[in-house]
Amino acid sequence: MLTNMFPNVDVEKLWEATLETLYMTGMSVVITFILGTLLGLLLFLTSKGQLWENRFTNVITSAVVNVFRSIPFIILIVLLIPFTKFLLDTIRGANAALPALIIGAAPFYARMVEIALREVDKGVIEAARAMGAKTRTIIFKVLLPESMPALISGITVTAIALVGYTAMAGIIGAGGLGNLAYLDGFQRNRWDVTLAATISILIIVFIIQFIGDVITKLIDKR
Repeated sequence: MLTNMFPNVDVEKLWEATLETLYMTGMSVVITFILGTLLGLLLFLTSKGQLWENRFTNVITSAVVNVFRSIPFIILIVLLIPFTKFLLDTIRGANAALPALIIGAAPFYARMVEIALREVDKGVIEAARAMGAKTRTIIFKVLLPESMPALISGITVTAIALVGYTAMAGIIGAGGLGNLAYLDGFQRNRWDVTLAATISILIIVFIIQFIGDVITKLIDKR
């Protein structure tokens, strides 16, 4: 039955493209989580009334985040081609998509981190400061643990956005399901291939959302 519905779909090629999408998404999610958390902490801690209050640093960081968060991803890929070429000596393949994926997603996630940190009860932070806790202790014992459910929800949303980004990156030769849907499906007028790639992307998105929801419920003690 599936053969009749998807006569042009090469299962092996579809699986290979799925693995490439999972690789691009997984790698970029891990690095985005680290960079985004650092940027979000910097935005929060240097803002008015916080531990590292510094208007200059906050304005510069905020401007950088806003600029890269505002550039449409497909344009960002093109703009970063010289940088990617310099960094990896190629602009094709799954690895070549990673710089654009990370630079596109980290600022987006940084804002989510900043928002999550602002939701932490100020009384808890003040209590920690009153007891003489160092900044490092406040960050790792108060801010990050208290905001962790929101941080997990944020990285789940970001991971789903990254799946969409990988599909766009595939159009310019990054591989993955987007590449399969465009080159093997759209350009060769094989709509069943495009549909199969789309269904695969949807399944990945549903799995990511399910895992994110489960982890959030497990760590949310409120």
